[in-house]
Amino acid sequence: MKITILDDYFDTIRNLPCFEKLNGHDVTVWNDHTQDDDVLAERLAETEALVLIRERTKILAPLIERLPNLKLISQRSVYPHIDVDACTRHDVILSSSLHAGSPSYATAELTWALILAAMRQIPQQMASLKAGDWQMGVGRTLRGRTLGIFGYGRIGRAVAETGKALGMNVVFWASEASRERAREDGEVVAESKQAFFAECDVVSLHLRLYDSTRGIVTAADLAKMRPDALLVNTSRAPLIEEGALVEALRAGRPGMAAVDVYEQEPVRNTDHPLFAFPNVICTPHIGYVTEDEWEIQFSEIFDQILAYADGKPINVINDELLKK
Repeated sequence: MKITILDDYFDTIRNLPCFEKLNGHDVTVWNDHTQDDDVLAERLAETEALVLIRERTKILAPLIERLPNLKLISQRSVYPHIDVDACTRHDVILSSSLHAGSPSYATAELTWALILAAMRQIPQQMASLKAGDWQMGVGRTLRGRTLGIFGYGRIGRAVAETGKALGMNVVFWASEASRERAREDGEVVAESKQAFFAECDVVSLHLRLYDSTRGIVTAADLAKMRPDALLVNTSRAPLIEEGALVEALRAGRPGMAAVDVYEQEPVRNTDHPLFAFPNVICTPHIGYVTEDEWEIQFSEIFDQILAYADGKPINVINDELLKK
């Protein structure tokens, strides 16, 4: 099969052990990023199987209509960047493993890196030291403080485990069904969404982005947070009502933020409003970007291609195509 992999910025994938699974196939890897449909249509003109790295490139109807040879899109996780209906109309199978077996420990680890960096002011202290000014302020200890996890999925629970190991009090908020599961598991659930945001020293978002979760964190929620609280988002930017975080930070509630995700990615604009806040730590969506995590992810993605080539596609989202 003719296989194309988009957006592999550092040419990492061909050096993963799992890349050998594609031996015998004609594989093209692109290391830059473009969202120009004309450029993509040319690059993908002969492509039969398209490999996507999360949501780096949108694959929408106007592009799909120009790819007559495309038969399969293989990726991992959720797919708000793909027009599934257009795929179905053009007989393109979308295979996407939702990694039910294990959480992204890489994302959980980055969440803790951001929490620790923010609470101990590590980037600011480094900048002060390099400027010859020694210490620039006083950080906060985590032990005994309250960690709020919004969501009760695999990553959120992994973050919570570390919080407990650090001596934090862990509180959850989530959908009604997830709150019930948390209670059954012996976890502490906040009395209300308002109490959750008001009482937590650190609030970390761990929800998948669906229509039902888009904008689920509102300006009113953020306004409940204390001036010394920290909001962390390593999930998806649109979980927060558009523009609400910037306005909340300007108002001083919460007092800090640490984010790995943005409304539009990649962010090339150095004037992004979040970058102007000295109390905000920003990273370029690196939660899942480790060699170990990619080996797990792309092993599954390549297995989906091999299954399709064998006539037995797996993890099919638009499974109505299998009934034709």
